Amino acid sequence: MSMLDRLNEDMKTAMRNKEKERLSVIRMVKSSLQNEGYKLGRSELTEDEELTVLSRELKQRKDSYAEFKSAGRDDLSDKLLDEIALIETYMPRQLSEEELEVIVIETINETNASSKADMGKVMSSIMPKVKGKADGARINKMVLQHLS
Repeated sequence: MSMLDRLNEDMKTAMRNKEKERLSVIRMVKSSLQNEGYKLGRSELTEDEELTVLSRELKQRKDSYAEFKSAGRDDLSDKLLDEIALIETYMPRQLSEEELEVIVIETINETNASSKADMGKVMSSIMPKVKGKADGARINKMVLQHLS
């Protein structure tokens, strides 16, 4: 089942159950996926492209959450937490610290990285391996630890 099919089914369920907030988020995500398809000139996106769009939507909300939280806007930050939780249900299972560390160490060895100057080389090699399964900031922090 494609992501759009799954979103359509969830949208119908949300409509039946009169879940306005859930329906709103599902519509936004569906719209983002469709816009990406139009931009690429296709009606169907690959799983990788769908994951990219979902990751972008999740990152936008996490950034907004941090901004609202620091501004003391708990009403808006609480709403964003619900949206983040909903979008995360469509994301693949996140890698544990141990799984991520194994991938980071393997990638550092593959790229023969030895210092922080090799950070870009390691990150560009690791990101396709963990796409959607780990947050970029978390990966960046771990790579820095191992290159120091």
